Amino acid sequence: MSATDTRPLLEVAAGIVFNENGEFLLSSRPAGKPYAGYWEFAGGKVEAGESAADALKREFAEELGIDICRALPWLVKIHSYEHARVRLHFFRVPAAGWTGQLQAREGQSWAWQQAGAFTVSPMLPANGALLKALSVPTALTGRLKDGFYGANAAGTYRAVPPTRAAADDKNLLLTAAEYLLDGRPSAAESLWLAVDNPAGFARLQDEADVIVWRVGTHADAQTVLDTLHAGTSVPLVVSTDADTAAQYGADWLAAGAQAVAAEEQP
Repeated sequence: MSATDTRPLLEVAAGIVFNENGEFLLSSRPAGKPYAGYWEFAGGKVEAGESAADALKREFAEELGIDICRALPWLVKIHSYEHARVRLHFFRVPAAGWTGQLQAREGQSWAWQQAGAFTVSPMLPANGALLKALSVPTALTGRLKDGFYGANAAGTYRAVPPTRAAADDKNLLLTAAEYLLDGRPSAAESLWLAVDNPAGFARLQDEADVIVWRVGTHADAQTVLDTLHAGTSVPLVVSTDADTAAQYGADWLAAGAQAVAAEEQP
């Protein structure tokens, strides 16, 4: 379907469920459904009168027999399939956020996977960008000038400006002005773009793999929180000073921020 698809949106909730090893759960679509046999993040349609979070809990109980007790909003994406146009509300469910024993209640298969080391295929088309986003750490240190550093299940991770990149650095960090002037670096497998206002975010959200939003004032902090509540389509990292991070960090993370980076001083 084209970008001009005007079919009504079907609201869908989906969960990225983690285990204690940092792996996430994928399940296959059962026979009789569109894309049967394709692998996806489990979930389903939001029914009338339900919130996306309530739909997530119901679907996981019905399909996989587990109870979701804590889920963090993450990304919101719109995708057009041949059979439907859907708005996907993705939630992250930490290892301590669910209970029970996994069961294939619809005859589907399920598997624990690591970002970048998938052993199942084919993947549902709507989930392609999610798989890259899952490699972005949820704890980061650093600053815009030098880059951001963290770790995921595969090991160390960093996103750096091109001027500080080594030959094997593929996660590149640009300011909005640099990107608008020079475009996407050919070496970037993952493009991080830094913004500091809503207009920059709106303009670049669909062009970046990760957005870094620099927060300098309390008004900025609230704007970021409002943006997260509205839903973002790519991981949003908030970069700010230590005091602002201490004041707002928990709220940003609860609303769906990928990470909060309290800027290191030189």
